[in-house]
Amino acid sequence: MIPVHRIYPALLTVVLIGAAALASGCLGTAAADDYPAWNLTLAGDQERVLTHTEIRALSAVEGYGYSVSTVGIKYGPNRYRGVLLTDLVEIAGGAGADDLIYVSADDGYLWVFDAGQLKGEGFFTFDENLREVTPPPLRVILAYEQDGEPLAYEDGGPLRLVVITESPDVITEGSSWVKWVDRVEVHRK
Repeated sequence: MIPVHRIYPALLTVVLIGAAALASGCLGTAAADDYPAWNLTLAGDQERVLTHTEIRALSAVEGYGYSVSTVGIKYGPNRYRGVLLTDLVEIAGGAGADDLIYVSADDGYLWVFDAGQLKGEGFFTFDENLREVTPPPLRVILAYEQDGEPLAYEDGGPLRLVVITESPDVITEGSSWVKWVDRVEVHRK
């Protein structure tokens, strides 16, 4: 028989660590209602601010997203749901062939897309062994769901840029997968 006085401190430690992780947001996914104050600014010919609820009410698309970090760590594949980046740019007044799209995050990260990338072109794609493959049709979305659940904050939620495809085995380079997106801006050339 194991003495109770040895189990109790270990159990208490595990419970306290779990409670601290849960309280700090390190565990679990966030519900859509957890992001009521999150807004997305769309800037171009006009500026418009959309709430998280308004973004979720826009026409949505789904697909598989699978990325690799700059140090070779693979994330995915996951099924994502969100709004096409092209649709959001149209709300801001559209973009021409020479314009650039700046997508920025709450933490200051910024990625710049050209007109081709806005349409899903010009991305490197890889197979499971990280060998470059011919890109299938790709779409760039602002995702708010991952695998049928609201996108968790630790996964880039409430809004994360994701490159999707119809196949779960296509990997894209993850630098353009901007987490915590709060602004999409069209820069005219």
